[in-house]
Amino acid sequence: MVFPVFSAKQMPARIRVSLGALTAFLIAPTLPPFSLDGYTFWQVVGTMVMELINGLAIGFVSRMAFMCLDIAGNIIATELGLNLASDVNPLSGVRTEVPGMVLFYLAAMLFLVLDMHHYLLAALLKGYEVLPVGSGMLSRAVLNDVIGHTSRLFAVAVQIAAPMMAVSFIVMLVFSLLGRAVSQISSFFESFAFRVLAGLFVFGITLNLMSQHISAYLRRLPDDVMRITQLLAS
Repeated sequence: MVFPVFSAKQMPARIRVSLGALTAFLIAPTLPPFSLDGYTFWQVVGTMVMELINGLAIGFVSRMAFMCLDIAGNIIATELGLNLASDVNPLSGVRTEVPGMVLFYLAAMLFLVLDMHHYLLAALLKGYEVLPVGSGMLSRAVLNDVIGHTSRLFAVAVQIAAPMMAVSFIVMLVFSLLGRAVSQISSFFESFAFRVLAGLFVFGITLNLMSQHISAYLRRLPDDVMRITQLLAS
């Protein structure tokens, strides 16, 4: 339901359910037996709810990289004036600006090429050694860690969008000076085309730099998953 890339809305529900069942089928035999002797019906329900909460917390952390790119895409679109050009993001199912879609597909490709889906599954399996079935607790440490990840999310988004922000600022500054020198020029209207053109050019030549930022963030995902698992166990 929350695994990056594979939880995309456009992926058929049967495939997602089948992948979830296959993952459970492969992981369950490796886990120690968990006895429900003496458990009441509501205790069983409580255990299932706790496992669901643990999975959602871990999945939320693993999806933060793609949330970061959505924010970066919105910043870039705002700076370049591309807010009206939008499409449906397959991961979230909501409309997203075109720069955000380009970054999403770039991150999805890097996610699969770097084998991060395998590393995340390995971290999930190892997480059961730290956080056995039936245990786990939401605490202040978990909340602080999630907030820390969120703050880093905004920092990485600004780093990715920084070149386009700088170009937009320079273009607006130049046309503002021209507007002061020649009052007949509408600096805002005349600068729009130059902002789009210069911004798209810089966006294209800095894709390599963006991919480095995205790859560095993706490589931290298994460690982030293990950290939130350890905090839930403590």
